[in-house]
Amino acid sequence: MEISKKQTLSNSFAVYFDRRMIKILLLGAISGFPWVIIGSSLSLWLKEDGLSRSTIGWAGLIFAVYAFNYLWAPIIDRVRIPLLTNKFGHRRSWIIVMQTIILFSLISWSLINPTANLALVISIGLIIAIASATQDITLDALRIEQIGEHEGKSMQAGAAMAVVGWWTGYKLGGVVSLNTAEFFQLAGFENYWQITFLVLGILIIICNIGLMFVNETNTFDREANQKQAEKIIAGKLGSSNIITKIIAWLTGTIIGPVISFFKKNGFNIAIAILGFVFLFKIGEAFLGRMSVIFYKEIGFTKSDIALYSKGLGWITTVIFTLLGGLFAIRSGVITAMFVSGILMASTNLLFSLLAWSGKSELLFAIAVIFDDMAAAFATVAFVAFISMLVDRTYTATQYALLASIGTAGRTTLAASSGALVDWLNGDWGIFFIITAVMVIPSLIFLYLIKDKLKLND
Repeated sequence: MEISKKQTLSNSFAVYFDRRMIKILLLGAISGFPWVIIGSSLSLWLKEDGLSRSTIGWAGLIFAVYAFNYLWAPIIDRVRIPLLTNKFGHRRSWIIVMQTIILFSLISWSLINPTANLALVISIGLIIAIASATQDITLDALRIEQIGEHEGKSMQAGAAMAVVGWWTGYKLGGVVSLNTAEFFQLAGFENYWQITFLVLGILIIICNIGLMFVNETNTFDREANQKQAEKIIAGKLGSSNIITKIIAWLTGTIIGPVISFFKKNGFNIAIAILGFVFLFKIGEAFLGRMSVIFYKEIGFTKSDIALYSKGLGWITTVIFTLLGGLFAIRSGVITAMFVSGILMASTNLLFSLLAWSGKSELLFAIAVIFDDMAAAFATVAFVAFISMLVDRTYTATQYALLASIGTAGRTTLAASSGALVDWLNGDWGIFFIITAVMVIPSLIFLYLIKDKLKLND
């Protein structure tokens, strides 16, 4: 008879010292960095050029492409890029192409005046968002495939490291972006944001160099399973010819991942999972979309925002992401989801207090610390949750489907965040209270399905 012991805290934490975690950290950073480009940097660029809150909020609709990247995820899963795939691997070749597109987009931004060419600025932002959303498909797949299918604890630790990486790319990218912009602004350059985008382009090049140290796992089993699914579909179509082969490939590529997901979970549970994923982080998104504008309006400078929201926030996020991963490992990912949801709602209320008290660096620091703590816990639990739901035959497509549905709630609905603040006549305190209650419906969904979920563990 085998007797199992509960892991000690030190044994649980030891999983972070797996060499694979460093690679996952880098992949997360590559994923998070574009968000600071089309989030904080673009928002402040437009704000400082005199555009309204509503315009900036609606400009955030470019993030909606993250909600729909599952539509082309099957292509990313199957199509090989000529020359690059043989040299760098299937996953890495796609990342390199997307990073190159982002780099050239930044160069284009450096040549544009947003006041005179708003449509062009937003269009280039959309290109960056599409490239970023596309690379996220393969970054997430590459990250999941670094871990064995049934290494549940390593998967949760990997989720924590991916989140640390994402926030590292986002927060430290924000520190570089804001401080660079302020430096050139104080130096008397009128086009200080355009110069900043060129500096950010250098970081893109550094990310690509780091990517060369991340190895791809053996893809033979995945490709073999995909081809087997195609053969089954082709057999059902009857005669074998070029038309049936094309139909079988398209069906296996596009429909196969969806059928697999619903077959594994059952229709009702699958729909409930999608509902939970869609709703879980809406409140966080509303707060995040307007946070930089809020900080600016109550009197904080770009360097203040860089220090408290980006620099201090990054340190807090790293610490609590690792603790959040540890909590998920020891308590289970479902419990972690409930706890993090409650934390997100509670910490949003601190921003109401900051709004009503006026500019206070101490309260600003406290609000940022606790908000980042809650966001770290929530993101680790969420990433681990959907990572443990995917079928390894369709890693990229199924993860992209779940992640993009979560993004749909955060981007499409949160695009109205600026309009909501305007409707409230600039009452930021009430706005943040509203964001706090937005998490409740998602927790109701999770409670209804918590005992019926089938997770890879």
